[in-house]
Amino acid sequence: MVERENGETSGPRVSRRGVFGVGAAALAAAGVGVGLGGCADDDQVRPSATPTDPSDHIRAANQRAAETLPFSDTADFADADRGFVTALEPGTITDDQGKVVWDNDSYGFLREPCPQSAHPSLWRHSQLTVKQGLYEIAPGFYQIRGLDLSNMTLVEGDTGVVVIDPLISAETAAAGLALYRAHRGNRPVTGLIYSHSHVDHFGGALGVTTRQDVAEGRCPVLAPVGFLEHAVAENIYAGTAMARRAAYMYGAALPRGPKGQIGAGLGQTTSLGTVTLIEPTVDIVRTDQEETIDGVRMVFQLTPGTEAPSEMNFYFPDRRVLCMAENATHTMHNILTLRGALVRDPHVWSKYLTDSINRYGRASDVVFSSHHWPVWGTERIVEFLSAQRDLYGYLNDQTLRLLNKGYVGAEIAELIQLPPELTKTWSTQGYYGSVSHNVKAIYQRYMGWFDGNPAHLWEHPPVESAKRHVEAMGGAKEVLKKAQRAYDAGDYRWVAQMVNYVVFADPTDTTAKHLQASAFEQLAYGAENATWRNFYLSGAHELRNGSFGTPIQANSTDLLTAISVEQAFDAMSLRVDGPKAWGLRLVTDWRFRDEADRTHRAELRNGVLVHYDRRPDDGLPAPDATIVLTRAALSRAFLAGGDLREAVRSGEIAIEGNAAALAQLPELFDKPDPGFAIVTP
Repeated sequence: MVERENGETSGPRVSRRGVFGVGAAALAAAGVGVGLGGCADDDQVRPSATPTDPSDHIRAANQRAAETLPFSDTADFADADRGFVTALEPGTITDDQGKVVWDNDSYGFLREPCPQSAHPSLWRHSQLTVKQGLYEIAPGFYQIRGLDLSNMTLVEGDTGVVVIDPLISAETAAAGLALYRAHRGNRPVTGLIYSHSHVDHFGGALGVTTRQDVAEGRCPVLAPVGFLEHAVAENIYAGTAMARRAAYMYGAALPRGPKGQIGAGLGQTTSLGTVTLIEPTVDIVRTDQEETIDGVRMVFQLTPGTEAPSEMNFYFPDRRVLCMAENATHTMHNILTLRGALVRDPHVWSKYLTDSINRYGRASDVVFSSHHWPVWGTERIVEFLSAQRDLYGYLNDQTLRLLNKGYVGAEIAELIQLPPELTKTWSTQGYYGSVSHNVKAIYQRYMGWFDGNPAHLWEHPPVESAKRHVEAMGGAKEVLKKAQRAYDAGDYRWVAQMVNYVVFADPTDTTAKHLQASAFEQLAYGAENATWRNFYLSGAHELRNGSFGTPIQANSTDLLTAISVEQAFDAMSLRVDGPKAWGLRLVTDWRFRDEADRTHRAELRNGVLVHYDRRPDDGLPAPDATIVLTRAALSRAFLAGGDLREAVRSGEIAIEGNAAALAQLPELFDKPDPGFAIVTP
């Protein structure tokens, strides 16, 4: 441990609750993660080919957590049960082919007392998020919970019902709407609202309405300004990589059970059905913008840069009901989600929450979000929102305070502890975000990946670094001996770091992979954070069994169809294999039948696909070819894996000029890999 001149320390720091910071996954109690405890008398490496049991270190740490957390406070259980109408029986949902896309019943084991293989705080939280069914939260306000990662809220209007955030999949959204209608009648959907640009808040759109109803004005679709741009960008540009990592984060492919996946913090997991999207018809462009749909009056608050780049809260002034989208839930949220995303701004997040409290919170009787359960009563609402506000503000301010003292992100993540009032508040616990990775994200937002130390400026990449580390430590056999000693001592963080070198230096070393898997499992069993647990267990699963790929669809047809011409060409440019295209110069014009004969020029040169709209009489040289098509045909043929030749034969795409020029383009495209390695090279 290094002591600074100001008396603050870097290195492991054990809080009074026995964890590194609040919500971090590596438990320090009983020596877990810091190398305390007894070692084995021999140097024999004892890897396990099957999932391990929780060690004595983890059992002791989880017991300590159970003794220090406020389990006598059961208000959340009362709130989560309030207004219950009925459950979906059975709690499974299938698609048209009979494939199960949602199975809430697989979590029946959560009715049992907390096992030693789960953090007691996370077990308690999953017992709350697993509750499913139809709930009445206020007169005319109903929620569908537990049928996907997110909630769907239904607000009754004069003639029908307005749907807020229709889950991830069309199948789960349709099942939720059917459950509502079974108890409230076959009311038509007269409005659809997307609170923000993440897929769990729009993917089920075609499960609750139709394109025809939207096109003919029977169901307006409202969203914050910039929604479509960000929804598409996040799911298309880096969609393959994000979806692969989301498989780790949400644990959708993991076995369910006390030693497996028990939840995902925001909900149980992600559904695996059909992702759809209907483009918004009404943009919310300013705070205090008022809209009325089917007699339901709403006032909106734009909150860009908080939990999503495009997001909004909204208030129902005639009903004293407030929707906080995903800006205030019963967990610490992510500043940077583990699946990958743009880094969020905790400073403006905190500011917007203050604004929400002052504009709407003090005049509300119930607040709900698109995850978890509502809070009732004005005083409790203000306190709930204030705790969330203080949480993000504190993390931001204290990270910057220590950053300006010279600490780097990894050090600050070990130093920061939340104020006592927040550590004993259930809604600020780290089930989804954590102090550890949020602090590192804030550091990244302000300072980037480089910590200023020249030694870190040009390090070897993972495989070459691993080979050198293993050689420097005396070879793989010696590294594994040291790792086994650390494992026996409960220093699982160090085991994971050491053995990672062996796995990356030689991915065929089964002994190393099994020991690494065992270390990951111990870290998972002690994790209060659901996404950390799922990441560790997913890594262990793939080390033992191989890749499970990407269970959830990354680039759905609806998303690809919805992208603009600019976004389509941006997405195409990201797939160009640069070295393969170095020697080719190609100029094409793309004339779109469905956009008033708009012409978009694309120039391939130096391995870069440059594109821009042509202006009338711009004097540009003639292209090698002109392609005449629709925006949808562009997406199908060049992004969604369609057959370009068939599209030309059918007349969907017409080519004027050198047809061979167009044929060259797809040959230069690289294909994303939805099953790329994560825990092996």
